[in-house]
Amino acid sequence: MAVPRMTLQTQLVLRALLEEPGRQRYGLELCEVAGLPSGTVYPILARLEQVGWLSSVWEDPAVHETTGRPRRRFYQLTKAGAEEARLALAHTYRARKQPLPGWVVAPPSRGGRGA
Repeated sequence: MAVPRMTLQTQLVLRALLEEPGRQRYGLELCEVAGLPSGTVYPILARLEQVGWLSSVWEDPAVHETTGRPRRRFYQLTKAGAEEARLALAHTYRARKQPLPGWVVAPPSRGGRGA
């Protein structure tokens, strides 16, 4: 299974989906939970669906017609996708917590000015 780019935005969407991995959520709901605009979230959802981490279904037309709102598309993590998402998030978390290499860390200053 392919792994999508794990940008911060992708991580936020995955975290939102993993809050309740068995629950179907529609796009704007995920925008609210992740705190991201729809123009960011929907391309991420499309990529996650392409790699098989998500499945999606369209809402029954009768439901949205009776409520007078646009039709929703619901997204849900697949079983394998939920596991892959957990692993990918754990990997990115560990990667950020590693100490910086010695050549990146600035040496401590040596006592006072102009020393």
